[in-house]
Amino acid sequence: MNDKPARRAPARHNAKPKPIIPAGKNAKHAALALEREKKQAEAEAKAKQGSRNSRKTAKAKERPKAGTAEAKGQRGIKPAAPEGDNNPTKKDAYATERKKVLAEVAALQKAKQPVGRSKSKTSAKTRLTAKQAAVPPRSFEVQEPSELLAFLISQLKNEGRNSIKSILARGQVSVDGQALTAYNYPLKPGQTVSVSRARAKEATRFAGLSILHEDDDVIVINKDAGLLSIATEQEKELTAYRQLTEHVRAGDPSRRIFVLHRLDRDTSGVMMFAKSEQVQKSMQDAWKDVVKERTYVALVEGTVTASEGTISSWLKENAAMKVYSSPEPNDGQHAVTHYKVVQAGRQYSLLQVNLETGRKNQIRVHLQDIGHPIAGDKKYGAKTKPIGRLGLHASVLSFEHPRTGELMRFDTGVPTAFRKPLS
Repeated sequence: MNDKPARRAPARHNAKPKPIIPAGKNAKHAALALEREKKQAEAEAKAKQGSRNSRKTAKAKERPKAGTAEAKGQRGIKPAAPEGDNNPTKKDAYATERKKVLAEVAALQKAKQPVGRSKSKTSAKTRLTAKQAAVPPRSFEVQEPSELLAFLISQLKNEGRNSIKSILARGQVSVDGQALTAYNYPLKPGQTVSVSRARAKEATRFAGLSILHEDDDVIVINKDAGLLSIATEQEKELTAYRQLTEHVRAGDPSRRIFVLHRLDRDTSGVMMFAKSEQVQKSMQDAWKDVVKERTYVALVEGTVTASEGTISSWLKENAAMKVYSSPEPNDGQHAVTHYKVVQAGRQYSLLQVNLETGRKNQIRVHLQDIGHPIAGDKKYGAKTKPIGRLGLHASVLSFEHPRTGELMRFDTGVPTAFRKPLS
């Protein structure tokens, strides 16, 4: 017999103690009682579990079915797109949403204080302009022929020359109600020149031209060398015609302008456009009677010995688009050019040229014909380019106004660059 004491099993926390079954006759009854308790405990446990399952089922019925649009909407999730859509992943969706929020924040920050400052500046500027506009303009009557800048200098004795030029450039000077910016605009006795303190409304910004005169029927401009009069099939760039069209449409989108005559791209000077088809037709049909004077100045190569002369020929154009004088009479378009020597030097001469007809490249061809091509005109025989451009300028245009019949004359003078090679 083993005298060593029996080892006890380690106690388990929260474990129920095993019931002690008595020995003897009552052992059977005790076992049955224990079995009944066990079954009763299992029944109670099943009842509790059934109650919990019932509550879960009730809640599940109240909630929308998982995966439906309603269920996802309740959880703040957008419903899935139909099959076939390229849906972004959760990461991409988050990145997209984050970018959107950051952009909105940046826009709000940008829109805060600067807007208020800008508004106050604009308001102050508007108040200043209103005060200036309230002051009546000063008016002066023209007593004798003069250019606009010279007249202003004689009248505005308290203003410096540069200050007067700035006033002109800002559109603060008008002649008979027409705002002008050209320094050399010709004034006639009886006209009224007004100088306003308020700046004119911002006008169309022109490139390569300035307006000398504008009314309801015609626009007269001074075109720079290098600017096309109108577009050609080969060249669709910026033109005088396009800029003036935008100018007249700024006040009325239905307005148009109409071509009356042209200047070559490399020729500068005075030209005009009609503001209605009716004016265009009436002036072109009677061009020789309406236009009283078309004078050019030309810087030509060599010393022109004859003080004046007339060149007459029949002009034709070859396949290379070069115009030439035909040796045969009545073979082409008849063209007549008159010239007079203004100043002659050892290498160049300055000529005054008047057109009796207005053919394409007429002056350039005729001056080449007499052995004195226009300086810078490589196409028609020139060997030199002393002023960096074609030496041809349309200085004077005189015509009868299509509505009033008044004789109008515009003289832009001789470009300063034309006289330099003569010294």
